[in-house]
This record gives sequence, C-alpha cells and structure tokens, in this order.
Amino acid sequence: MTATQGLCRDCFSPVPEGAERCPACRRPRLLFHPELHGLTIAHLDCDAFYAAVEKRDNPELRDKPLIIGGGTRGVVSTCCYIARIRGVRSAMPMFKALAACPEAVVIKPDMSKYAAVARDVRALMRDLTPLVEPVSIDEAFLDLTGTERLHHGSAAASMARLAKRIEDDIGITVSVGLSHNKFLAKIPSDLDKPRGFAVIGREETLAFLASKPVSMIWGVGKALEAKLAREGITRISQLQKMEENDLMARYGSMGRRLFRLSRGLDSRHVEPVHEAKSISSETTFMRDISNAAELDRILWPLCEKVSRRAKAAGLAGSTVVLKLKSDDFRIRTRNQTLHDPTQLAEVIYRTAAPMLAREATGTSFRLLGVGISGLTDGDLSDPPDFLDPDAARRAAAERAMDRLRDKFGDKSIGKGRGLRK
Repeated sequence: MTATQGLCRDCFSPVPEGAERCPACRRPRLLFHPELHGLTIAHLDCDAFYAAVEKRDNPELRDKPLIIGGGTRGVVSTCCYIARIRGVRSAMPMFKALAACPEAVVIKPDMSKYAAVARDVRALMRDLTPLVEPVSIDEAFLDLTGTERLHHGSAAASMARLAKRIEDDIGITVSVGLSHNKFLAKIPSDLDKPRGFAVIGREETLAFLASKPVSMIWGVGKALEAKLAREGITRISQLQKMEENDLMARYGSMGRRLFRLSRGLDSRHVEPVHEAKSISSETTFMRDISNAAELDRILWPLCEKVSRRAKAAGLAGSTVVLKLKSDDFRIRTRNQTLHDPTQLAEVIYRTAAPMLAREATGTSFRLLGVGISGLTDGDLSDPPDFLDPDAARRAAAERAMDRLRDKFGDKSIGKGRGLRK
C-alpha cells in the first residue's frame, strides 16, 4: 500500500484516495490519512462495554435504553448509547439517570461475566502482538511495531481486522485510536464512537492539540484544571508557547508532563501486563453439535485435561469457566465461583455440567471449552466437605487413578462417564 491509499474497514482492501465507497465491497466505511500505514501504537476501547455485553446476551434489549448500575452505590456504572442520547452519563446518581430517561432498563453489574468477555477480547489482541497493556477491563494499548510482515499488512489494517473479529466472534463493538505514541493513541479512540477508528499522525500533532482543552492532557484532573484556569490557561496552545523551566517552576514535576504532552511527546512504552493465568482446554468440532447428551460426553475429558494440567503445575482454581461458541461464531462464557479452590476433574465437571445443561437447549455449537481461573497454590485445594461425605471418597478415587496413569499411561484407567458412547 502507498501512503496515499486508504483502507476499507469492512473488507480491508486498499482504497484509492478520494473514493467514497470501497471498490471491492461497495461499503462506505473507509479510512484515509497520509500516515495511516506508518503508525503502530494503538488504543482499543470497548464501546459501552457492560451494556454491550448485556445487549448481546439479551437481544430484547437491543433497541432499548439500558443502564448498568444501581446496587449499594446507586450510581450509573455505564449505559448504552441510546441512554446517553437521553442525557444519562457514567457515575451519575441513579435517581438523576432515571429522571432523564424514565423508560430505561436497569441491570445490576455482573462483573464475573464482564471479566470473562474482557479475557476473550484480550486473547484476540494477543493474537496480533504480545505487547498488550491493559488500562482497564475494557481498554488496552497495543504496540504493533514490526508486525507488518507477520500479518501481511500495516498496523492500521491489523487493527481494522481485530475490530471486525471482536464484533463477529464476541458480539460487541470497539473503537480504535492509532498514532505514534500512547498519549496520542488514546485520544482518537474517544473521538469517533461507537465502532470508530481515528488517527493522529506525527505531522499534525501540534496543530491537532493546540485547540484542545488542557483537561485532555493525561493527569490533568479537576483540581489542576481549575488551577490552570485561574492562571488563564485553558487551551493546550497556551502550554505550547511556554518554556519547560517555567512550567516546572509553577507546577513541579507535573510541569514537565504539561510541557511534553502539550507537544505530543510521550516516551512511555507499551508494557505488557501478565494477568493471573487460567488453565483451560477446549475443542472445536468437525460438525456443529446441538445435542445436550453429546456435549456432556465431550465435557468430561476436557475436565480431566484441565485437572491433569492443574495437578502437574501444583495449582488450583477458585472459579470454573465454561466456554461455548455457537454456529454463528458468538462466544458464550459462563462462570461459577467455588467455595474452595479445586484441581479435581470431578469437581470441575460437577460445576460445569449444570452450566452446560442450561445452555444446551437446541443451539448448535462449534466449540466447547472448560477451565479454571483465580489460580492459587494446589496445597490449598479441595478440603474435606462435611456437607458431602462422599466428596472425600471421590477425591481419593481420582487421585488413585492419577497414580495409576502416572505409572501405566493416561489410557490405563478411566471413569465410566468417559467411556459412554
């Protein structure tokens, strides 16, 4: 691609400058920028994340104003764009939100579900680059420097593909900012929402920032914004005219940040954060499966694989995670937190099987997976359960089978449910 070529966000074909529709797919979602294919630092932000997940899981909510919040704090956690048009905002007291939009549907946050979806989004990010730095549950920086040959395209093309893949596979939308450093990548991801893709190039940096309010600078909160305003500084262009020593004399170390960021200078690297890992196993079927009994038969050996890996690593999980991908490529994740961490296949199966039964009601699935998260030391796992006297017997039997497998091989012994046809 040449520097003057644009990009179609739907089919990812190169688009000649000035085109109104993609010559390949005839769609109008086109990207043009002189530096489009030379920028490699991206910021990805999920659109109205909690609300988007709830709307994905309940299509009846699709065209309704939706507020996620309430509970003990009585404030809006987030809301969909329909509710935002009516005047609802994050952190708004619930009584004010409902006054602005009385017809809104209110749902309390389900953080375990949102965390599971966030993990799925992060996994797709890491398919592009190991340099992924989460900022919060629903946003992250990515550094795609040097990935052009691997992905056969620029960072812009890779991010457009990622946005489309998240939308198709996970069922939520995201907005992307692309620039030459982290500060400038985060700004455009907020400029074109939802399903946005905005770019700030090197050549336009000073001019782009000049007209913006000082509150756009990372680290300028309400208190500093007010202090700057008292001194007559409200726009970034005013900071651009000031000397670094003068800003540092007035505002200490923050003065250096004001000097650098007002000029678009940000030397911070994208630092990957390795979150607490999970242990999982999944399988993609040769044909889609809707039969509940057949899915249940497949679940057990996956639980055994997870258990064996956990035991080998000396780890246990406090949450069992079920993953399903339907025939339309939508991913469902279901979680259940345990009273005590486990590394036993029997416990994993007994927890996952009811979750699977609730989902296996006729939908055709192409993938089934199970795992454990919230990992901890395996020595802390599976204490005696006085409410289930047979639990100790089942655990002892499973560990005896493990010893036989260690000695004679994995296929030397198995449970009856693993032999069902």
